[in-house]
Amino acid sequence: MSAPITPREPSELAAALATAAAAKQTITLNGAGSKRRMAGPAEPSDTTIATTGLARLLAYEPRDLTISVEAGMPYAQLRKILAENRQMIPLDPPFENQATIGGILASNSSGPRRRLYGTARDLVIGMQFATLEGKLIQSGGMVVKNVAGLDMAKLMIGSFGTLAAMAVVNFKVIPQPAEEGSVLLSLGTLAEAITARDNILKGVLQPASIDLLNPVAAAQIGRRGHVLALQFGGNRAVVERARREVAAMSDGVLLDGDDEARFWTDVRSFTQRFLDKFAEGAVVRVASTLAQLDAVLASIETAAIARAGSGVSYAYFTRAEAAVRWMSAAGRHGWKCVMEFSPLAQKPALELWPSPGSDFEMMKRVKQMFDPDRLLNRGRLYRLI
Repeated sequence: MSAPITPREPSELAAALATAAAAKQTITLNGAGSKRRMAGPAEPSDTTIATTGLARLLAYEPRDLTISVEAGMPYAQLRKILAENRQMIPLDPPFENQATIGGILASNSSGPRRRLYGTARDLVIGMQFATLEGKLIQSGGMVVKNVAGLDMAKLMIGSFGTLAAMAVVNFKVIPQPAEEGSVLLSLGTLAEAITARDNILKGVLQPASIDLLNPVAAAQIGRRGHVLALQFGGNRAVVERARREVAAMSDGVLLDGDDEARFWTDVRSFTQRFLDKFAEGAVVRVASTLAQLDAVLASIETAAIARAGSGVSYAYFTRAEAAVRWMSAAGRHGWKCVMEFSPLAQKPALELWPSPGSDFEMMKRVKQMFDPDRLLNRGRLYRLI
């Protein structure tokens, strides 16, 4: 296969797609490649288009809390630009130091702070994407309250590049809190951890993050027991009150400064470090109700981290076969599972998404509308599309 095409302008991206589509060539669309083990395998293609050449800052209005960047910009670079004005886009994705904006949105990646700030669909206010017809489609805009056409952009988020190619993304920007602080509660049993979580959710405190690490995961970052980790932001009085009240529930460890940053870096990078260590490993994402979370975690004997305020858990298996067995049992409980990361060599034979849900027929119709010849990123949406 020839060298990847690397457009430098959105118009070049659209032209490259149109040229390949006119020749009925299959296309691999990618960014920095940090998530090759994520989702389904990219089937062999006739041409590859890389978005890494689209990495410019196009517009930034700190006072309006908006920013527009090209999809190939590294997330780390965007984070640095915003930090100069004490602003942020708190997606906390895995592979945050390698991933591009387009890759993060295409995989709908998020992290610990999703409980307060939401996911990419909550932070994107506009997008320009290129279709296989060679058109540049504008969806949404640069105004936070402008929702005209934004649903088209939301189709792109989580599509793994199977519909079109993101060229430009507009975000609403979040001010950084004046102060941040965290509390770690190390609890002896899962029941105690869930009770503490429930007390937090019923109270007036509003943590940005509520993560629950089981003992296996906690041990890998130097902690013990079931660790309920809470991060707070706001003015100093708010943060100090929150930390004081949470710590009073149990023997809490207060974190701030470098210790706090190090802990949350360990949590955000847990998936990347796990996959680096276990080449045959797999990561399963399971969605459940908050009431079901204790049962989900109780069923996982390996490392597990839960976004305990939103009902999303991640189970880490050193072998993909063990993940398959666990997913089979989880399906009988009605939990919604997907093998989010898996070994490249085994992907074609694995059932990555056993029960995609009732909306899958709609997903196939959308795929037919954008890519009727099935040319773009074949197999990437968990081998289903």
